[in-house]
Amino acid sequence: MAAINTITPKNILSLAIPAIIAGIAEPLISLTDVAVIGNMDKNAVEGLLAVGLVGSFLSAIIWTLAQTKTSISSIVSNALGSHQIDKINSLIPQVIWINIALGLVIYAITAPLSSWIFTLYNAKGTALEFSISYYQVRAIGFPLTLSAFAIFGIFRGIQNTSWAMIASLSGAVVNVILDYLLVYGIPSYIPAYGVMGAAYASLVAQVVMLVIALFFLYKKTPFKPHLLTWNPHPKLKQHIALTTNFFLRTAAINVAIFLSYRYASGYGEEYGATHAILMNIWLFFSFFIDGFASAGNAIGGKLLGSKNARGLLYLGKTTAIYGIIVAVMLVIICGIFYQFIGHQFTESNLVFELFTSTFWVVLLMQPINAVAFVFDGIFKGWGEASYLRNLLFVLTAFVFIPTLLILDYFEFKLYAIWTAFGLWMLGRAAILAYKFHLRIKTMEI
Repeated sequence: MAAINTITPKNILSLAIPAIIAGIAEPLISLTDVAVIGNMDKNAVEGLLAVGLVGSFLSAIIWTLAQTKTSISSIVSNALGSHQIDKINSLIPQVIWINIALGLVIYAITAPLSSWIFTLYNAKGTALEFSISYYQVRAIGFPLTLSAFAIFGIFRGIQNTSWAMIASLSGAVVNVILDYLLVYGIPSYIPAYGVMGAAYASLVAQVVMLVIALFFLYKKTPFKPHLLTWNPHPKLKQHIALTTNFFLRTAAINVAIFLSYRYASGYGEEYGATHAILMNIWLFFSFFIDGFASAGNAIGGKLLGSKNARGLLYLGKTTAIYGIIVAVMLVIICGIFYQFIGHQFTESNLVFELFTSTFWVVLLMQPINAVAFVFDGIFKGWGEASYLRNLLFVLTAFVFIPTLLILDYFEFKLYAIWTAFGLWMLGRAAILAYKFHLRIKTMEI
């Protein structure tokens, strides 16, 4: 029984709560952009659609490349559990510089192609113009965001999510303040930049997050990122292999999100704008619940390194329960303020009607999402990148896409999209929970 007691609710919550706050900062930036732009006096629907489309594409890129955070967290937490943390010091700067280089390359490729990219999303006219200009500013932050995420992964690996929380929360606060100042402006002092004001606000917020993350890395960790050696670290190959599989896993997720925006925009600008609101709320909830997945990721990797099967079983059950409780609380709160939430994002009557008729589907998914995210986080901490990759490939190809196509044929529109997401998440939750318990039994034997 001693093995079980090595992990307590306090251990889990001390990682999960800061991770929740850190995790919601990024979607909070996007939600703020959506809320502020959705209430502009001119071109609000077009601006809302543009921010939704760009946010979707940015998330696709950032989530894919930010998997370096997951892989470095897995390596660091395993090294911590096996008491070999001193052997990965030179790996840290190599990972950070790889992320910077990736960010620069992606910006150089995508910025000139932004018109073509957002045409693929069915953006037209003013919405397309907004999408292009908004993206070209937001994309400058790729190297900043990816560097910060790599550092956050290092923090998580050494069992600390508070520093990432401080950095992310600071960036979110800066973004909220600048959003209102730059989008609406202040007469005689600051011009109203509209959609571009939101882009500038987000870019400054990314700078703030990175500066604070670097401060904690230099001052609070044993790693010295300025000591860059050009000889590849022995674990760099493992990091790249994990990252590649996490890339592919996330690519499958982004296929689903891309198709959802493409179909929603195809139904009309109001449908696309409504889907942008629903998707940003869904992502906000996802990152909120994902705090427990971060705890599972950090602790799970450490427990695997020390071969503690009983501790892992306790971790899985406890984090899943906590995640479900938080999800249910979010559902209840949103149920109480159902219409109020819709009014905060739009003044368009049609968008509001579409939102209120569909939002309940998003809410019903949240307890299922909690289970899926928690076990996904634990599997990431174990370094099970190839299994997660294959699972997402199968579910996207054989659950999400067929459901979307069939229900779209019967003109379910937004219901088609969100039913497909619901079944997709149910598959993730059920299979990962089953695989987790099967793995624990094998370890105990």
